[in-house]
Parts: sequence; C-alpha cells; structure tokens
Amino acid sequence: YLSSADFAMREELSLKAAILAEKFAPDLSWYVDVILQLIDKAGDFVSDDIWFRVVQFVTNNEDLQPYAALKAREYLDKPAIHETMVKVSAYILGEYSHLLARRPGCSPKEIFIVIHEKLPTVSTSTIPILLSTYAKILMHTQPPDQDLQRQIWAIFSKYESCIDAEIQQRAVEYHALSMKGAALMDILAEMPKFPERQSLLIKKAEDSEADTAEQSAIKLRTQQQTSNALVLTDQRPANGTPQVNQLGLVKVPTMSNADPSTAEQGLTHANGALTVVDPQPPSTTSPDLLGDLLGTLAIEGPPGPGIAPQSDPRVASGLEGGVDALAIATIEDQTNAVQPIGDIAERFHALCLKDSGVLYEDPHIQIGIKADWRAHQGRVVLFLGNKNLGALSSVQALILSPSHLKIELSLVPDIIPPRAQVQCPLEIINLHPSRDSAVLDFSYNFGTQLVNVKLRLPAVLNKFLQPIPISAEEFFPQWRSLSGPPLKLQEVVRGVRPMLLAEMANLFNSLNLMVCPGLDPNANNLVVSTTFYSENTRAMLCLIRIETDPADRTQLRMTIASGDPTLTFELKEFVKEQLISIPITSRAATPPMPPQGQPLSPPTALLSSDPGAMLAGLL
Repeated sequence: YLSSADFAMREELSLKAAILAEKFAPDLSWYVDVILQLIDKAGDFVSDDIWFRVVQFVTNNEDLQPYAALKAREYLDKPAIHETMVKVSAYILGEYSHLLARRPGCSPKEIFIVIHEKLPTVSTSTIPILLSTYAKILMHTQPPDQDLQRQIWAIFSKYESCIDAEIQQRAVEYHALSMKGAALMDILAEMPKFPERQSLLIKKAEDSEADTAEQSAIKLRTQQQTSNALVLTDQRPANGTPQVNQLGLVKVPTMSNADPSTAEQGLTHANGALTVVDPQPPSTTSPDLLGDLLGTLAIEGPPGPGIAPQSDPRVASGLEGGVDALAIATIEDQTNAVQPIGDIAERFHALCLKDSGVLYEDPHIQIGIKADWRAHQGRVVLFLGNKNLGALSSVQALILSPSHLKIELSLVPDIIPPRAQVQCPLEIINLHPSRDSAVLDFSYNFGTQLVNVKLRLPAVLNKFLQPIPISAEEFFPQWRSLSGPPLKLQEVVRGVRPMLLAEMANLFNSLNLMVCPGLDPNANNLVVSTTFYSENTRAMLCLIRIETDPADRTQLRMTIASGDPTLTFELKEFVKEQLISIPITSRAATPPMPPQGQPLSPPTALLSSDPGAMLAGLL
C-alpha cells in the first residue's frame, strides 16, 4: 500500500508500520526483513530513527549479524536503491561483512566494489558513513589486500580536501589510522552493544496524545491563530422558509481559550449583492473546528466586531457605513476583462529556478506555489488566495498532464471565502524524461464575471535533477563507456546569448547541474554532472561538456551523455533552450513609459543586452 498511498500520509504510515513491526515481531530476523522492505518501498518517508533502531538490534544480537549482513548485501545488488538503504547497508556491512567472507561474492574487495558503486548517487550526508565502511573493510581484510588498500587510500586522499568538514575530517583520520598496521584493529574494533533502553519509536507512539486527524486540526488551528475570520451561516426555520435578518455569525476558533460563541443578531443585505452559500445551521455551542475552517463564506474583520441592531436603518439600506467593523463591502459587476498582474511567462520561468513563489495574480486572486522535490517524486501545494471582500464562486482546477507525469490533485473547493486562502496539494511522479509541461486550467466566477486562465506548472525536467560532484577518476571511465549516439549526442549551438563563463556556470548551478572544475584542461570549457530521477530510469548519471570560444560567445559546442537515449536527447534540448533564451525573472528595473511627446530613452535597449543586467535579473 505504501507504493500507492497518498504522499501526505506515507511518512506517518511508515512510522506506524515500523512501530507495529517492533512491538509484534515473532523474531528479530523477521523484523529486519520488514524494516528493510519498508526502506526499499518508502525510503523518502522513513526517518533516521527507524534505521537507527535496526542497527541497534543487529549490534546487540550476535546471532542476527550474519543474517542482516547477507540481506544488506542482497539489497545492494539492485540497480537502484534509496539512499537510506545505502546508509543502513553500508553500516551493517562495514561492521559485519567479514562474517560473510566465505560466501561467494562476499569477499572484502567485492563488498567494497558494490558499495563504492553507490557513491556517485548519494548526497554529502551519506559519504561519511561510506568512508567509515571503507575503513572497517580495510581493517577486516586479513591478510591485507594491497590492491584494495591502494583503492581505499586513493578515496581517502581525494576527500582530504573536501569542503565539507565532516567528510574531510574522516578522510584525514581514516587515512592516517589505516597506516598504523595492527593498531588499526584496536581503534576500529566493532561497535560495543547499545545499552538497553526503550525504543524511541514506541516512545513517540506512547507520548503522542492525539491521533493524526487531531494533530492536523491543531496545525490548522495554529495557522488560523491570528485570524479574526467570521463564518456566515444561514439559519433556516423549521418550515423551510428563509426569514429576513437571520444570518448568524460564527467566529472561527483560535488557540486561545476564549469561548467561540455565536452572535445572536444577524445582518440583512436587501439588494442581494451578499448571498449566503452555506445552508447548514450554525452551532450555538462550541463550533466544530474543521467545519468552521471549511465554511464556504468567511469574512475577515478586526477583533471584536460590532454588529448593528436590526432596527438600525443603515442595515436595511444596504449596510452603508454602519458595519465597517465587519469589513463587508458591496460587490458590483465588473464589465472590463480581468488582466493578470505581472508577466505570467516570467513568473513561470522564475519558478523553474526556485521552489516557491507566485504563479499567477490578478485583481481578485493570487495563486502561489510551494514545492518539495525528492528524486522522481514531488509534492506541490497550490495556495489560492482570495484578495477581495466577496467570495469567489464556481472555482475549478483541472490538471492537463503530459504522458511522462502522473499528477494527482486534491479536491478544490467550489467557493473561496472573502480574504481567505485555501491549499490544494498535488502529488507528482516523473515516469520518464521529457520536456513537456503540465498545464493548470483554472477558472472562477467573481460576480457575473467568468475568469479562465491556463498556466504552465513548473514541474519541469530540472526539478528531477540532483547535482552531484564527480572526480576525474569517476568521470573519464563513464565518459568513455558512453560512446556515440544515441547515448552521447553532440551539437553546435548557435544564437547563444553572450555571457561570461562564470555566468554560464551560475546558470547551470541554478538548473541543478553541477559544474565540476578542473576536469577539462581547456579553461574555456565546462564539465557538468548531475543525476536524473524517474520511475523508469531510476537514478541515472548525466555528463555534459560545454566548449566555448572566447572570440565568439554566440556559439558553443555541447556534448551530453547518459545511459538512456531519451534522457540524453531531452536533456540536450532542455540545456539548449536555456542557453538560447535565458529566463529573466524580473523586469522591475525597466524605466516607465515617458509622457507623450518625450522620446524613448535608449538605455532600455541597452539593459536588455547587457550580460551583467541579465545575470542580475536571473538571480
């Protein structure tokens, strides 16, 4: 079920599965099997506490150590595994791989090779664990294997100058320790048993006093803490005939202990500009939190709103001037077409380079985006904010998804209350490489006016890239193995926007393409590496070489290589698009139009062709 469950619940589901496995495991080998399967199926949602607990069990039970080491070795044979699986497998094999030495395929050198193959695919937080594993393997190799020793020493030497302090310190210390001979055995001996203590996972379960729904409600209540929103509900009599002056006001509860009581007096809007869309009767006791938060008509006003008496003539005459404290305003029909605020294309290009921002805005609504990308999966939240004092009705959102993306959109409310914001999560899975964009077909009614826009979603190819550093020892064998089309493609790109090499490097870094200095002997060239993730290709290493001519910055030669023909072509075209047309995220610096009769100022054209100005706009 973890493979198809909603993304919002996978982390909670993984934690509970781990707790249940620990509490009711018939034996420890079964527990190890279950947790390793859990990491394999839902690695992105498995917390470190879960694999820490596996290591604790294996360390404290000698009979379990050979079995756990064998299972870890089997998982490493898979072509693509999650980084959490690399961590736990490397730790266990570093400590106990010597117990498998007599098994085929489990010699120290073979164990080292299968672990080292995963190094280019992991992040900097995992590299220290792999360095510890290499040191342990070297310590357990008796008699010493000179060839294996040279390989591991070379890795330690490489990372001795790493910018990450943790990696650098381990590399320096392990390199020095590994030259101490027999003394290495005492220093790098097996970890002692952990003291018996209560499981952190079970303690978390026992300490939590609220279930998932209650925690979600607390989170929503916290978000609404500063809100003074009021929910209008229609109080209908028993005979079904609506009465005048029977609109009840219900205050949305906050984190304070104040009694969220309802107002007994109502409001009337005789001209019909204010309509009631919630047919449910209000609660005269403490209102239901989720019911109030999801109410279809909310009016935001200052604290302690005053309500005009029913006998006040200003109420009967259309709320003119008498209910300013409630921030209710008459909404008149607008005849002019709604124009977006800002450039939609610029907003899209800006979100291609960052994970949060505004996708669309007009006088009535603002659509914001916040995204989180992990490997080939992404979670995007759309924030739909009503900017007006009147509700937006007939709200509809449809995702037009290309074939390479699997997108699930949660339910979009039909009505967005005044001055309110709703969140609509999207779950995205990248199936295979492609440059096509998903489109959000969004529409709403404001009064009698229908607004419909089609917006590209920034779920683009570079969102599924993860920059990865690569050394000369790793680059050149990979580069030579990918020989010729369709895995390696080369093209001379003309019409490139002129820019300095440093500006081009910054552009690549913003696209999750890591520039690796020192690999190309020509100072005018760039070597770039990254890892692409999709459900079909899993983690796929991509290598790029850019050859530039200082005398002519408008053209360059680009060579791209990967293990998948489609990925190579799509990445080549994607990079070419970025080089030919660099997205400029801001044009706020453009001078305003001069009055009639005044000639246009030439610096506007100069600004658009100035590389420094373009880079400033890009950043």
